[in-house]
Amino acid sequence: MIEITKLDDHITTLCVTAESFPEGVLAAHQKLHSLVEFSPARKYFGISYPIGLGQIMYQAATEMAPGDDADALDCDVFFIKKGEYLSVLIRNFRDDVPSIGRSFQRLLDNPRIDPFGYCLEWYLNEHDVRCMVRLAD
Repeated sequence: MIEITKLDDHITTLCVTAESFPEGVLAAHQKLHSLVEFSPARKYFGISYPIGLGQIMYQAATEMAPGDDADALDCDVFFIKKGEYLSVLIRNFRDDVPSIGRSFQRLLDNPRIDPFGYCLEWYLNEHDVRCMVRLAD
């Protein structure tokens, strides 16, 4: 079911860029977790957007915490914009990983999305992910 999720604040993230998409997604998340100790207090994301004809940039990301140094960790920084996002909640996504791509296809078909936006996977816990696409202002 498509719903609207609102982010009340911008979120600054530390990111590890996947070497390829979709093949390098898991490795990017693994590298991020090796650089930044897991904490249930942090939010975790996957961020993707087109960078050329048929090419997708994918970044595994976590919310930046006080004291995090992107340069020292050799991470990029990405700012997730506040606002309203169309979203789909997928429970137990590991049972059907391709459901993430199918959900984004449904979301991207909406004419109200931000044409300069990105696809955002918000990993709510080890089992559930919210697929999100920002609506235009």
